[in-house]
Amino acid sequence: MPQPRVTVPDKSLRTLVTDLFGAYGVSREHAETVADVLVWANLRGVDSHGVSRVPRYLELFENGQANPRPNIDVDILRPAVAVLDADAAPGPVALTRAMDEAVSMARSAGAAWVAVRGTVHTGAIGYYTERAAQYGMAGMGIVAGVPNMAYPGSNASAVATSPLSVAVPAGRHPTVLLDMATAVIALGRIAQLKAQGKELPEGAAITRDGRPTTDPAEAAIPLPVGGAKGAGMSLLFEMLAGGLTGNPIVTGYHSGTEEGRRHRQNALLMAIDIAAFAPVEEFRAIVDDTVDAIKALPKADPDAGILVPGERGAHTLDERSAAGVPLPRKLVDQLAQLAADKGVAVPQELA
Repeated sequence: MPQPRVTVPDKSLRTLVTDLFGAYGVSREHAETVADVLVWANLRGVDSHGVSRVPRYLELFENGQANPRPNIDVDILRPAVAVLDADAAPGPVALTRAMDEAVSMARSAGAAWVAVRGTVHTGAIGYYTERAAQYGMAGMGIVAGVPNMAYPGSNASAVATSPLSVAVPAGRHPTVLLDMATAVIALGRIAQLKAQGKELPEGAAITRDGRPTTDPAEAAIPLPVGGAKGAGMSLLFEMLAGGLTGNPIVTGYHSGTEEGRRHRQNALLMAIDIAAFAPVEEFRAIVDDTVDAIKALPKADPDAGILVPGERGAHTLDERSAAGVPLPRKLVDQLAQLAADKGVAVPQELA
């Protein structure tokens, strides 16, 4: 049975998450960054990567796998290449810093790469690539993490549900933003469907013993999107992000050691200064015209629109910015209890 839902203003969510992370020793600046990334996801309908992740982040602080006060180090190796050592910082903190570094270097170099070593859950990767687009640049990013997805020929967790994101700025249209996992379905989405009492689509996941299932209560291992294509992308993301940072994850995981199973992630972000290639307004016009061409195609369903990447999220952003973010009552109560346990004031809308 679907859970009762509560609609909460995004400002109240940001306040609660910021104050709650502050109570765990996170600096005000970093807490606000985490809150912005999580609420960004909720506002765009990516609820699996929104404030529902707060309990997991706090758990990572408590068990020592995440660092609330990280000593982040950026090693600029060449004019457009850097490695950021996250020191187990929350992903939103590490990747926001990494993309800002990439944008800064790209202003002079034309394009720049920043590899991120040893962060924890990165949140919605689209936040960081869209950040580049807000500066009039194109953004690209990949993340690699601890295996939780199957690989063709195996029925065990072999590689991660590693995401890919690309964002380009438009003119008349919203930023075109691709944000996709290499899995058919993310674990967070499985948890959502379980809470809503809904089945998984066919071919999305298997049980822990390798049986196909549409029951979210039994689903334990997501399957790669496109079979070998999604699995191959994830594997190469691991080789790139793990290899460039000297911090491989898959090999350690499959060694079977406790340290190898510890939660951690690497990432690779790129910013491209469009102005280094062409006038920015000319580029934006090309993006707009391309969007128009796609949306003018004959419709398979006359009553349905044709969407481009990021458009659905942009519509949801408009709706939720005005009406608030709908959240399961159970999650709201959980967040309120976590706050109460730390002596954090709970905004009236969540009480």
